[in-house]
Amino acid sequence: MDIKKQYINGEWILSNSNQTREIMNPFNKEVVAVVTESDRTDAKAAIQAARDAFDHGEWPTMTSAERGAIVQKIAELILRDKEELAYLETLDTGKTLEESRWDMDDIAGVFQYYADIADKNGGEIIDSPIPNSESKVVYEPVGICGQITPWNYPLLQASWKLAPALVAGNTLIMKPSEITPLTTIKTFELMEEAGVPKGVINLVLGPGNTVGAELSENTDVDLISFTGGIETGKTIMRAATSNVKKVALELGGKNPNIIFADADFDIAVDQALNGVFFHAGQVCSAGTRVIVEESIHDEFVKALVDRVKNIKIGSGFDEDTEMGPLISKEHLQKVMDYVNKGIEEGATVAIGAKQPEDAALQDGFFYMPTILTDCTTDMSVVQNEGFGPVITIEKFSTEEEAIKLANDSIYGLSGGVWTKDIAKAERCVAKMRMGTVWINDFNIYFPHAPWGGYKQSGFGRELGKTGLEEYQEQKHILLNKQPEPSNWFGFSDKK
Repeated sequence: MDIKKQYINGEWILSNSNQTREIMNPFNKEVVAVVTESDRTDAKAAIQAARDAFDHGEWPTMTSAERGAIVQKIAELILRDKEELAYLETLDTGKTLEESRWDMDDIAGVFQYYADIADKNGGEIIDSPIPNSESKVVYEPVGICGQITPWNYPLLQASWKLAPALVAGNTLIMKPSEITPLTTIKTFELMEEAGVPKGVINLVLGPGNTVGAELSENTDVDLISFTGGIETGKTIMRAATSNVKKVALELGGKNPNIIFADADFDIAVDQALNGVFFHAGQVCSAGTRVIVEESIHDEFVKALVDRVKNIKIGSGFDEDTEMGPLISKEHLQKVMDYVNKGIEEGATVAIGAKQPEDAALQDGFFYMPTILTDCTTDMSVVQNEGFGPVITIEKFSTEEEAIKLANDSIYGLSGGVWTKDIAKAERCVAKMRMGTVWINDFNIYFPHAPWGGYKQSGFGRELGKTGLEEYQEQKHILLNKQPEPSNWFGFSDKK
């Protein structure tokens, strides 16, 4: 099996240490690829390549339209190779092939969006209060960007970082999760084909405690963007103080989905399932906290359980599969421990809370779709991000109580409200401390709208115009068209 390589300064090379890592299909533990394992030496070489390309290369000084044209080409190549990329994503993560195809469309859309707006903001003119002067604000690239992406949506999360960074004129080093690098490797091949100059994009393939740490600590890196766990995010924040680099963090969520009694019942049930069980719940915005008005609680839980009984789990390549496996043995154990702790604290198992009994699934990292009732906000299953196919059910009796429950979390990434009373919905979302809130929908996002969280879900935004601004610096320029002496210092006639 050929070793997949890292990409540094326009070349595909093996790591300095010649170490490798096996990439496993979580459905059956089959080794599907072998990749080179980068270390700090490789990360430093990638940083130096990005530094040289930024300081001495053409990319930052190209016009926005020229950079946008290359990013547009990347979007076209992703669509051209959509099936191959979707196959690799399912092979790597275990999610259904249909989900991976949706991801590829979204990813191409992200590159397309940033290509479209590349030349749409040339700065602004400010009315200067100084006579005979001009004042303007221009936007310039930040510089060298370190980008660290997670294993659950490897290429989607990469696109949110790559596209705006490139359009803005930065150079970059990307470190995908060491367990799901395949689509990112393929996309770097496509970016090379699209004509991104040597040194502008660099790919290192290694663990966070070495390669990720180097990107966070190195004083030649001007910005670090990270999507992942909260504890790692805190470590990156501390490391970034080395040169006070810009930091953008998306650290997950514990997202409430409020169901009022006057909601469209059947649609709310359907969307509550969609909000959690895609990709086996391994979604930062999953609506795992379903908060149901007391008067419909029992009926709603029964409807959920009846639907969950019919969820088909299996290989992501099987057309009948609705939910695939978890990503790894270690993560499966974390989800099992998470559920067991909740049961110990008083949660009731309505369905699931176990591994499948089907012999055909024994080789994979599967966990049955799970619903826990009798949950309260003091329980760990309600407060902690489980990142698995698990719904916790809380109940409320008043609008005020629903909002209080929804906000009772260290996280603030996303949330939802289901009701036919739009005035009531808008009162709720105005008080919900989250970066994105959906009314009568859940887990909808698109490139035009910013994405990010409140509280310990992180800071900074991806997507939208704000996502581009994360990769830019603002510079104010004042031109004095008629300079005159002030005659202040050392002027002999001063009175």
